[in-house]
Amino acid sequence: MAGNTFGTLFRVTTWGESHGPALGAVIDGCPPGIELTPEIIQEELDRRRPGQGGGASPRKEPDRVEILSGTFRPEGAACDLTTGTPISLVIFNKDAHSKSYDHLKDVFRPGHGDLTYLAKYGIRDHRGGGRASARETAARVAAGAVASQLLRAHGIEVTAYTVALGGVRAEARDMEAVTQNPLFCPDLEAARRMEERISEVRGQGDTLGGLVEIRATCPIGLGEPVFDKLDGELARALMSIGAVKGVEIGAGFRAAEMLGSENNDPLTPAGFVGNNAGGILAGISSGEPLIVRVAVKPIPSISREQQTVNLANEPVTIKVGGRHDISAIPRIVPVCEAMVRLVLADHLLRHLVLVAHRTAVQNHGATKNN
Repeated sequence: MAGNTFGTLFRVTTWGESHGPALGAVIDGCPPGIELTPEIIQEELDRRRPGQGGGASPRKEPDRVEILSGTFRPEGAACDLTTGTPISLVIFNKDAHSKSYDHLKDVFRPGHGDLTYLAKYGIRDHRGGGRASARETAARVAAGAVASQLLRAHGIEVTAYTVALGGVRAEARDMEAVTQNPLFCPDLEAARRMEERISEVRGQGDTLGGLVEIRATCPIGLGEPVFDKLDGELARALMSIGAVKGVEIGAGFRAAEMLGSENNDPLTPAGFVGNNAGGILAGISSGEPLIVRVAVKPIPSISREQQTVNLANEPVTIKVGGRHDISAIPRIVPVCEAMVRLVLADHLLRHLVLVAHRTAVQNHGATKNN
């Protein structure tokens, strides 16, 4: 059995449950000499933690990260550096109220993984969803912050933002606006209307879904065809986030409505004209910006009455209630960034190994010829 480890060279294993003592991540394969402090990781966790953004959950978790291993400050260094050994991170749960879920222990919540987890593992952990809870993503964001430090050293930056929420769409792409509103929306007018929509739906006891777009600078050559194509790896990583139900890259589903002459990105001596490919051709990055969008489903925990069954397969009605967000947006935005960063960090290392091999072969051939 597996499924909690991600990556080939930059490998991340996450652990912990929503209402357990703690969550965390172990990162193996991070190169040495990269600046890494708790404060660097904390900056990303603060964007994701409960109580942030419009329609936020009343659960208040500080999400303070501790680095247990894998860093050291050498004499004369300005800050802690990675050592090349496994990096272990822990985040302790401080505001878990497991008893709030006792009334649900014998029923299956619609839209949740209660039924499927019981069918697979034979254990009914009703403490807020366990590993299926969005709380698990805190460990991903912490690991993604480590990946970000590696990527930044190679000029790779990843930014995610909200482009739709509850039927309200952003028209502008003002990257400065992303940090100026709690929804991480690049359109301030759309952000205002999104907040209004959140208030409206909160009063109805319901929840909202939306769209998140992720943009990344990326050098040419990342991706491992044919089964580890970069677009395939990105889709897999983003689909592993519980609330994500769809992924598109570049033109995405619009490409199905285009002619070939419309969808192709012409080339000139100055580079590509357009980016319908989303920065990926034949599973390998083209050097153009990576453009990925994800569809985020509404939070399944709602305070409206719903039909379900109990453990005895008897029909019942429930109101889930509890301390839940109105939408996974905006807290899912840094989670999307983290998963893209993990993919790019892994493929960057895999590409560097290939480049080093090619260089060694070329140097060996040159030596023989001399």
